[in-house]
Formats: sequence, C-alpha cells, structure tokens
Amino acid sequence: MEIILVGYMGSGKTTIGKLLAQLLNLRFLDLDAYIEEAEGTTITQLFQERGEVYFRKREIKYVTEILSQYKGYVLSTGGGAPCFGDTMQKMTTTTPNTIYLKASIDTLTDRLKSEREHRPLLSNASDAEVREYIAKHLFERSFFYNQAALKVLVDDKLPTAIVAEIKSLLV
Repeated sequence: MEIILVGYMGSGKTTIGKLLAQLLNLRFLDLDAYIEEAEGTTITQLFQERGEVYFRKREIKYVTEILSQYKGYVLSTGGGAPCFGDTMQKMTTTTPNTIYLKASIDTLTDRLKSEREHRPLLSNASDAEVREYIAKHLFERSFFYNQAALKVLVDDKLPTAIVAEIKSLLV
C-alpha cells in the first residue's frame, strides 16, 4: 500500500505520516528529508543558494524517483510539491490513497507563526504577512490539493483522531 499526504506547510503531514506509517507497518518517507539527504544540504540552504526554481525541479525529480522505486510507504510531501509540473497527476495515478490534509487559514497561521525560522518562505515575515502569505498560497494551491482522492479536515483534531479517520477511508 502506498499513501501520499499533501497539504499546505503546517497541515501536519509529517506528524500524521509518521503515526500512520507506524500504525499500518509501512515505511515513512518525508520528501524534504529525502531531498536533504540526496542533495547533501538543507532545504533552507537550497532555497538560499540555488533558489526556489531549482528546489522545485529537484522536488519533482525526487517525487518521481520515490513513486517509481518504492513500495509500501507513507509519503509526506512538501507543501508545494503537488503544485509544480505534473507531480500531482503522477501521485494520483500511482495510488488511490492520495490524501489532502486540509487545514484552515487560522490553524495554519497559528502553527506557522512559531515555526518561521524553519520555513524558508516565511522566515522574514511578520505575523500579518504570514497570514496573508498563507491565504494567497492556499488559494493558489487548493486546485492541486483538491485533486487528492481523499480529503481530511484537520482543524481542532488530535493527530490520533486524524490517523484513525484516514485508516477508515483507505482503499
């Protein structure tokens, strides 16, 4: 079984992915960690030294690699991964278990304000700018996220409840 989690940064993809993989006895793959290991540097450094376009091209390369080489996993993607190239199409044709972890702008803002230093796209933003940035990008990216076969609302839910809900929806 292959499960792919998509959603905006801060929606809980890594947290939920780890718990879900453990529950289902599957390998957990985090796309950002996979990229960092393959590139020998951090995501932040890739953005700073090579720029977003380079990073997005590498993201597409590594998603394609994972989809073609691995079986039996839960993949936590980066927030932008499904939104560039034909990545979302590749993911949805690889598995019926693409899952959009859908969080509200308020939830995402609350979560990401305290994580700015670890988020290259938000590192220099004020609280108001974080909310505006999230709203704008969530609007732009929702077209891609909504192509996922399954959608799970995550606002005001414990990770264990989200994992139980996902398990009940799996094909």
